[in-house]
Amino acid sequence: MKSKGKYLPILLFSCVALGIVIGGMINFPKRTLSKQNARKVKIEQLIDFINEEYVDDVNSDSIVDMTVNSILANLDPHSVYLLPSEQSSEAEIMKGNFVGIGVNFYMYNDTVTVVKPLENGPAAKAGILSGDRILYADNSKLFGRKLPTDSLYSKLKGKEGSKVLLTIFRKSTNKKLKLTIEREVVPIKSVETYLMLNKTSGYIKINRFAENTYDEFRVGLEQLKKQGMTTLVIDLRDNGGGYLEKAVEVIDELLKDKELIVFTKNRKGIINKTFATEGGIFEKGKVFVLIDENSASASEILAGAIQDNDRGTIVGRRSFGKGLVQREMGFEDGSAVRLTISRYYTPSGRSIQKPYKKGDAEKYSQDFENRFASGELYEKDKIKVADSLKFKTKNGRTVYGGGGIVPDIFIPLEVKKGEENLAYILNSGIVGHFVFEQLDKNRDAFKGLKFEAFLAKLHTDTGNVAKFESYLKDAGLEMKLDSNKTLVKKYITAEFARQLFGESQYYKIILKDDTVLNAALNPD
Repeated sequence: MKSKGKYLPILLFSCVALGIVIGGMINFPKRTLSKQNARKVKIEQLIDFINEEYVDDVNSDSIVDMTVNSILANLDPHSVYLLPSEQSSEAEIMKGNFVGIGVNFYMYNDTVTVVKPLENGPAAKAGILSGDRILYADNSKLFGRKLPTDSLYSKLKGKEGSKVLLTIFRKSTNKKLKLTIEREVVPIKSVETYLMLNKTSGYIKINRFAENTYDEFRVGLEQLKKQGMTTLVIDLRDNGGGYLEKAVEVIDELLKDKELIVFTKNRKGIINKTFATEGGIFEKGKVFVLIDENSASASEILAGAIQDNDRGTIVGRRSFGKGLVQREMGFEDGSAVRLTISRYYTPSGRSIQKPYKKGDAEKYSQDFENRFASGELYEKDKIKVADSLKFKTKNGRTVYGGGGIVPDIFIPLEVKKGEENLAYILNSGIVGHFVFEQLDKNRDAFKGLKFEAFLAKLHTDTGNVAKFESYLKDAGLEMKLDSNKTLVKKYITAEFARQLFGESQYYKIILKDDTVLNAALNPD
């Protein structure tokens, strides 16, 4: 592998870590900081002095941003500052909807290209198709300008009921079209899918804990129960967290009345305990929770509550290790600070926050690199636990604090040791871009195909893995895929299914022969 790809796992993990840093908080109303704070006055006076007297022109906004970041950098790794654009995007994701036209798109050759219109969304209803290029939004040119993502979003989003005239180039007919689309509220699902794995086992995939998560989870749980589910699998892999209370609401459906879910402690030593209430709709039946090194915060609260109450089995790899809770405080310019206000503890009393040194975020982020080096992604015995941090579950089993949730059943990475890069590439957007570009070359080849015929077509197509290898090489990621050919082909096929048929069909493929899921369904 070329040196360009050498540090890819670290870079990919760093991207995930950033999501985790801003992905776990209490959903309190925004708090606006007081202008009367004496320290803030001092900073304001300094900025005014620079604006009025400094020898060169200075962007005072950037100085303020640097000042806030410098202050937070001396706290814990999860106290962070969000610029207005970041805060706006995060707020939409955590709210669970936005107002827009309802398309998944990406910049392909400097053109906004529709990967897939959302089902029953405004774009789909107006006639937008996968593969369409959006050239103009009203009179704003969107191609050939290398516009930043937030600028593109601003052209396509707007007030509910407002309209935008899109100029479209449709490659399949080689024609330009003008379509007027009325913007609507578009949901952002946090429960990606729910489905029956067999006659008695149900599966729910949660990708974050947002405002709509509990409602979506409850719908899925009720539907699966109606279909005969007696065993529930909750997939929290790559779930970086979110609102603590939404995780609590999910857990409450699984635990019996008055069982402890979680407790928090602030710097004054005030403890707040949260207990399950009566009437959970799945208090009986088997529960399995799937986790990995990217499961964090609210995900760990759920896994910890299930494990400590001996309610179910945790399967996968050691979780991220974030045991800090944030509250958001907003500024008038739309930016915000997420400040750590307390620690949370699992029912047995564990803090699963991994060690950190204040002001040393770089070393904190190296934990992922250390997991590669130690071999713990392949061997459970390589997971370092502190004997001094032993705790007991409700039934007396020993569990450990001090750095994530250690699974009851350990499952190593699917890819061979030394090829960890591939595991994270397969779960990145690279596969989606590759598949789109393959479809874009000849979308008619899949037109009208039923799902079974599609599977047969992809099964006989042996060239996609080699094409993907070349695609990665062109992106500066040279690696041989032969030793993981079956796994790579599964992910490519699943992504084809997602773009052609939707999320449910994607998961039907991706979950087949999933080693972590199979360990849950066949624990013996």
